[in-house]
Amino acid sequence: MTALVLGAGAGGGFPQWNCNCPVCALAWAGDPRVVPRGQAGIAVSADGENWLLCNASPDLRSQILATKALHPKSGSRHSPIKAVLLTGAEIDQTAGLLTLRERQDVAVYGTPATLAALADNPMFGALHPDSVRRRALSVGETVSALPGLSMEIFTVPGKMPLYLEGENPEIGESAVNVGVELTARDARLLYIPGAAGVTDAMRERMRGADVILFDGTLFTDDEMIALRVGEKTGMRMGHMPIDGPDGSLAALSDLTARRIFIHINNTNPVLIAGSSARQRVEKAGFEIAHDGMEIVL
Repeated sequence: MTALVLGAGAGGGFPQWNCNCPVCALAWAGDPRVVPRGQAGIAVSADGENWLLCNASPDLRSQILATKALHPKSGSRHSPIKAVLLTGAEIDQTAGLLTLRERQDVAVYGTPATLAALADNPMFGALHPDSVRRRALSVGETVSALPGLSMEIFTVPGKMPLYLEGENPEIGESAVNVGVELTARDARLLYIPGAAGVTDAMRERMRGADVILFDGTLFTDDEMIALRVGEKTGMRMGHMPIDGPDGSLAALSDLTARRIFIHINNTNPVLIAGSSARQRVEKAGFEIAHDGMEIVL
């Protein structure tokens, strides 16, 4: 199995178009310690020819251009992209589907709740049902997504998409936010780009994984408030912080899998090579995802 990181950033990417926070300011200035990142998504294949996208960010077209494995290979119309799995219905998980509207055969998988959110938005009607086939997945159901590659979704603590959440969104397990376990032969990879916590069931699943790509949105829970670029904590947005007693560093510290943070917000100091936050993460045995990163299992 091969996984390619198409984008490692959170919604808005890095640097965010309208942000001049201390981390983004380094990017705007061309500081070599930081590297721009697109919005989160990965591509996975068991044979190098047929590829599954995990989420479709608004940056998808540029991500395809930057990824040779996803370029057309034969005939007048062709794409190695055969399927898309949506782990939720956020804008930064689904807007890239509109890039796939040129009548190319592709299957789009998601929970009934996620597919219902697409159905309620008339813009996604541009994805013709004869070519873009929507397939509902149930939690715990194992599906052969592509030759040699199977997937199973599982619930992850989180919240409704921002545009549906209302004033006081409930944070918890539901079918609106899932992770996915991808298996090819004996290799197992977990993709969890959004998590407000780690349940016992998640931990048990993680113990059998070779690689875990996990939510790295914020380093500290009040990061955006402290920088005066937002009014919400990470937990309020459905993302547990990396640092702190309830953070992901502590929650995942005893796992033997290769652990990689992805979906990293533009304010997160782990984006700065050599920063104390980056050093702390790396000393604990974690990695920071970057666009173009290749993971071979």
